[in-house]
Amino acid sequence: MSDLIRVTLPDGSAREVARGTTPADIAAAIGPGLAKAALAARVDGEVRDIMRPLEADTNLALITAKDEADALELARHDFAHVLAEAVQKLHPGTQITFGPATDDGFYYDVMAPASRGPFTEDDLPGIEEAMRDIIRADKPLRREVVARDALIKTWKDAGESFKAEWAAELPEGEELSVYWSGDDWMDMCRGPHLASTGKLDPQAFKLMRVAGAYWRGDQNNAQLTRIYGTGWLNKKQLDAHLLRLEEAAKRDHRRLGAEMDLFHLQQEAHGSVFWHPNGYVIYRQLEDYMRRAIQGAGYQEIKTPQLMDVHQWEQSGHWGKYAENMFAVPDIVPDVESGAPKVAADADWMAIKPMNCPAHVLVFKQGIKSYRDLPMRLYENGCCHRNEAHGALHGIMRVRQFTQDDAHIFCREDQIVAEVQDFCALADRVYKDFGFKYAIKLALRPDKRFGSDADWDKAENELRDAVVRAGLATEEYGWEELPGEGAFYAPKLEWHLTDAIGRTWQVGTIQSDRVLPERLDATYVGEDGAKHRPAMLHRAIFGAYERFIGILIEEYAGRFPVWLAPVQAVVATIVSDADDYAKQVTAKLEASGIRVETDLRNEKINYKVREHSLAKVPHLLVVGNREAEEGKVAIRTLGSEGQRIMTVDEAIAMLVAEATPPDLRA
Repeated sequence: MSDLIRVTLPDGSAREVARGTTPADIAAAIGPGLAKAALAARVDGEVRDIMRPLEADTNLALITAKDEADALELARHDFAHVLAEAVQKLHPGTQITFGPATDDGFYYDVMAPASRGPFTEDDLPGIEEAMRDIIRADKPLRREVVARDALIKTWKDAGESFKAEWAAELPEGEELSVYWSGDDWMDMCRGPHLASTGKLDPQAFKLMRVAGAYWRGDQNNAQLTRIYGTGWLNKKQLDAHLLRLEEAAKRDHRRLGAEMDLFHLQQEAHGSVFWHPNGYVIYRQLEDYMRRAIQGAGYQEIKTPQLMDVHQWEQSGHWGKYAENMFAVPDIVPDVESGAPKVAADADWMAIKPMNCPAHVLVFKQGIKSYRDLPMRLYENGCCHRNEAHGALHGIMRVRQFTQDDAHIFCREDQIVAEVQDFCALADRVYKDFGFKYAIKLALRPDKRFGSDADWDKAENELRDAVVRAGLATEEYGWEELPGEGAFYAPKLEWHLTDAIGRTWQVGTIQSDRVLPERLDATYVGEDGAKHRPAMLHRAIFGAYERFIGILIEEYAGRFPVWLAPVQAVVATIVSDADDYAKQVTAKLEASGIRVETDLRNEKINYKVREHSLAKVPHLLVVGNREAEEGKVAIRTLGSEGQRIMTVDEAIAMLVAEATPPDLRA
């Protein structure tokens, strides 16, 4: 075996180096600037430590802070290890378990020593300072491969029962590695890591909160404390993130939903929304908007059952792939006389639908369909239920009961690209009506899937071609392909909205599916007189009404555009002498279709202005004796300084224009 290996760099240049040379050595040979900036290396596509020796010919790319995604992943992983080390130094006897990087930081699950209770947020400042001490010490991070039995013994001797259990269960033959922080602390980890703790910025992280967790996610196991942190490459990034969090807290849909009396949730119906009158106004406005959109695009609205026999879900493939997320109920009449019902072993089972697609196929199959009938676009505001874990629920953003703006397009093979292209145009209009920018992604085949590779090739190409023809496969629209992210039955296009504070939300989708029509035996009669399978396009724009409303609440910070606002105007009096005039103005507004309330309370006008501003009412029409005499109103608009004096007719014209949904404006 030669003592030299060939290393090829991203620019195509190659150099021969001694076996055992590290990426750090190569960075130093290129120049001192790169040697200082290099954080890790991508070796044949795999991210590795910069100090890990190269043993064979390889393609090498050095990772610096400019490679932000990789750099953040490395930094956050290291912050997690530093967190665990700090906790154990401050509180000897603490057991450590796992500590991964997350989308905006890191966490580590630990068990406090028996001498004290679980860690609380009061412990976080001290842990933070201990972490900074470890970072400032610039301790080298060194990888070591260890024998399984020796590692298990090390963990047991140290009282680390969780680590010992995990090490014992790793597959035989798998290389086990640990990382040393200096020579006095180590953790079991596959890596990679930075070269030393000093590569982290001690001012670029913050511990955020603590929460309960269970060992390996099982509530029957030991309870641990999960310590969450956010970590970045520098303080500027951290400060920007904390500012975003502060703004997000102000916009939190759960807080605003309560303040604006839109909805509530309670334990008696985990994950299901109780819509209040104000919130249901928004819901119905969205329903009306979407109905106009789909009717104009040639869809037919239908309604399908909530409960269907489990055999139907077995046939569609959902039961085998998705049963753990479904609610199933026995098809029996409860015997209320003897208490809790007993389920016979041979009882038939029904499932509450988690999605609408199989039922739409059954509607399509009623009667003989001709090629002339296609495309057939079936739409449903379909209520679905999914058995989400209680801990995964989040306000109205992630719920168990939700309603989708769901539709399925049954079409011929030669119609697919045009139908997807038309849908892209429809989605574009809708999102722009709500003021959103979006990125469009193509989610490709997952490892576990139904259907042949040939069908997947065809379906992926059809979606790709449609986006290209629609002019959306560009950097402006964030076009990207996502390997492995498709559904088990179809690739899909995804629409990712960007909100007012820069967060992204995946909402709309269209999926090109040949599997479900095959499994449920959907056919049409072709021009040749023979039976053919239709293609089935699954599509939604809002996604779920509940989640989309939550996004809108946070996007607008509760200040809905007038057409969506539950109360569009309030007529408020300065003095009681103007009460009759206020009622007349209110009646005229109501007759013009404005959602208006009257405030005749014996309160100072500044108090009324403040209260209705907090309620996010778009327009306050103030009237007193002068306004009554002149037939005018003083309009205070939410978020604006001062007031405008208008005649009642002028005010009505302005409000009617603003209250007109965007799709109905000239």
